[in-house]
Amino acid sequence: MQITQPITRSLLAASWQSWISNDNRHPAGPWWLQWVWTLLFCMGLAVPFTVMGFVAFASGEGAWRNLAGWAYWYGKNLTVSLTIGVVIHLLFDITRLWFATPERVARWKNWQRTVFFSGLPMIGVVLGWPLGVQLAGSDITVWIGSRAGNNIIVGTVLMSVMMTFLFHHFFATKAKQVEAERRATESQLRLLQAQIEPHFLFNTLANVQSLLDHDLPKAKQMLQSFTDYLRASLTTLRGEHSAVAQELALAQSYLELLQARMEDRLRFSITADDAARAQPLPPLLLQPLVENAVVHGLEPSIDGGSVRVSARVEGAHLVLDVQDDGRGPDAPARRSGSGTGTGKPGAGMALDNIRQRLLARYGPAATLDIRAMHPGTLARITLPLQDTTP
Repeated sequence: MQITQPITRSLLAASWQSWISNDNRHPAGPWWLQWVWTLLFCMGLAVPFTVMGFVAFASGEGAWRNLAGWAYWYGKNLTVSLTIGVVIHLLFDITRLWFATPERVARWKNWQRTVFFSGLPMIGVVLGWPLGVQLAGSDITVWIGSRAGNNIIVGTVLMSVMMTFLFHHFFATKAKQVEAERRATESQLRLLQAQIEPHFLFNTLANVQSLLDHDLPKAKQMLQSFTDYLRASLTTLRGEHSAVAQELALAQSYLELLQARMEDRLRFSITADDAARAQPLPPLLLQPLVENAVVHGLEPSIDGGSVRVSARVEGAHLVLDVQDDGRGPDAPARRSGSGTGTGKPGAGMALDNIRQRLLARYGPAATLDIRAMHPGTLARITLPLQDTTP
């Protein structure tokens, strides 16, 4: 499924951030935007090489004021820079598809990452520089045949390698800073999302206590569902990573608990294919949508309704759907503190948190879409598919 995204300031920022992060992740935004950043970087890189060339070789009183000369040598250096940039870009794209997948890179040790992310650009320089010189109109074999030419070749390659190494460490530092900020944002939003409102706990325990007097089997069932829900939610909260299968299990525990309280007023189904279940997923990302479907969609209705949760793989995307046949997104908001809510002041806050978490982790590559279904609401999360090969 192809998703068309408008070119906005936030998308440009996320795409640039994914380009300089240099971590072989799935890039944010359209693929061609990554090539635009490579082009702009090469255009900027050609400037200092042109200046250094004038410092080393310009002679004569008017050489520095010769605009035609500047343009000529800038074109030569831009050709070489672009050739090297294209080769390095292609090397990263090929390795991302072949063996250096984002998931594998995330498991590498620091020295492995340093070797890969420093070594690949150096290989690109060694391969791209001679080709770039040829494309710029110079015969590199003539350079190789003279001592001065050999010195220029060795000096240029060494300088290119050194600059590549320095740029790698600059980008690596920026990537660590971005990752630290992303983790901090993710942790804050996840903790907020995972808060359980006291009245939810008290109401559930009060229901169990009242059932002990006249329906002991149902009280035991409800207490078991509550225990399963707490165990699943705490396990998910403590982990850095989760999977669709775990998030679906948490959703099922929650829905079983609410079904014990609402009885026939709540019906639900959960479906997912094997490929979707194996996909990684940020912890507690799906749960708020399930809670909103019950709390704001079905619980206020006298007749209740049904919730359908599904996960599937569509093309290069993971699609998560939570659909209910309740009041719909245009219905008046419920007052805070009523019903079976789990600490969310309202659907709006939960949805905002999800969008912030998606933006922090995936950039504009992931979306949350809320649709009115008449009756009910469809909440759909679309994420880029990730490689789960060990």
